[in-house]
Amino acid sequence: MFAQLGGGRDTLSRMAKPAAAVPADKLALYEKLVATNPKVERLGATVPYTSLNGHMFKLELRLPEGEREAFLKKYKAKLTEAYGRVQPEYVEVPDALLASTRELKKYFDASYAYVASLKPKPTTKKKKA
Repeated sequence: MFAQLGGGRDTLSRMAKPAAAVPADKLALYEKLVATNPKVERLGATVPYTSLNGHMFKLELRLPEGEREAFLKKYKAKLTEAYGRVQPEYVEVPDALLASTRELKKYFDASYAYVASLKPKPTTKKKKA
C-alpha cells in the first residue's frame, strides 16, 4: 500500500494536513479571542475548540441561561444546531461580533466561568497502577 502512494512509509507523514473546517479569517479572530484569556488553550486541528474539565466551549459560546437569553436577544443570535439537533446551552456568535474581540471577550469569559462551574466529566484516561 505504501509503495502505491509513491515513496515509502514516510510519504504519509509528509502529506498535507486536512484543511481547517473553519474559514481562515474566522479562525484568526477566534485565536485572537482565545489569546485574551491565559487560562484557555485552543485545541483541535481542523475544528477549533476550547475545553475545561471535559466540557467544550468554542466558536459557539456556552452560556448560563440568563446570559444566554440576553445574548440571543441583544445580538439577534440563535442557538447552535449540530447534527440536526439544537444545542440548548450554545449560542452562535454573529460574524460582526466575532470581529469585535473587545466586546466578545466579556461573553467568552462568561462562557469559561460557566463551564468552570460544571461538574468535571470523568476522564477516559486510565490511571497508572
